[in-house]
Amino acid sequence: MILLRQSARAARLLGVTLVWYVLLELGWLACSLAPRAAQRRRRWRRLVKRRWCAAVCRALAVRVEVVGEPPRQPSFLVSNHLSYLDVPVLGSLIDTVFVSKAEVADWPAIGHLATRGGTVFVDRARKRALPQVNERIRTVLAQGDGVVVFPEGTSTGGDELLPFRPSLLAPAADLGLEVRSATLSYAAGPGDPPARQSVCWWADAPFGPHVLGLLGLSRVRARVVFHPQTVREADRKQLADRLWSCVRSGMPQGE
Repeated sequence: MILLRQSARAARLLGVTLVWYVLLELGWLACSLAPRAAQRRRRWRRLVKRRWCAAVCRALAVRVEVVGEPPRQPSFLVSNHLSYLDVPVLGSLIDTVFVSKAEVADWPAIGHLATRGGTVFVDRARKRALPQVNERIRTVLAQGDGVVVFPEGTSTGGDELLPFRPSLLAPAADLGLEVRSATLSYAAGPGDPPARQSVCWWADAPFGPHVLGLLGLSRVRARVVFHPQTVREADRKQLADRLWSCVRSGMPQGE
């Protein structure tokens, strides 16, 4: 039964990704031939990416529960980080560009899709590159896209919230932006392994077996709490601390 479920979901995931990728490329080409090509390509990318994210959630039997109002775009949003699933979950709710670790760019297929989706890649081992990354974030915001940052710098099992690193919050602090925050949590279906190990991808869990396990779950509930308050601070460290408190307040009790 689990093997059949894994096979069916893998096929569906591959199918929806292929369809939306082809549509993205065809639209990209068509926009290139029209006036204001760059602007049209960004609009097309937003449309395709959000629908692809929603299709991925459906293919994986992920039911997304939303608490609060998502931010209007362009926005600067920070969230806790639990899994690679965070991207399609949040991406199905808002038009946004994600800031991701540089290694993702080298992942087969996924790296190309992330690049096409406008992802801003950051190599945290190269601190000298951070000014260029932050400048890229400023450009994305100026173009009308939202930005999602995971300030913990890595994913966790959901039972803790790591301190927020302030480096990628510099654009928000320097521009005096009102920053929104969100808290993610997951729950697996009855009889499934707990979400901490089956949905959250963290520590040294190997990627391939984890994806296979996720495909075999009966269902997943993703809960996204969009906190209503905005935070504005000129000091990026203070901004990080206040946003950490907001995100922590939305974590499930006992986790």
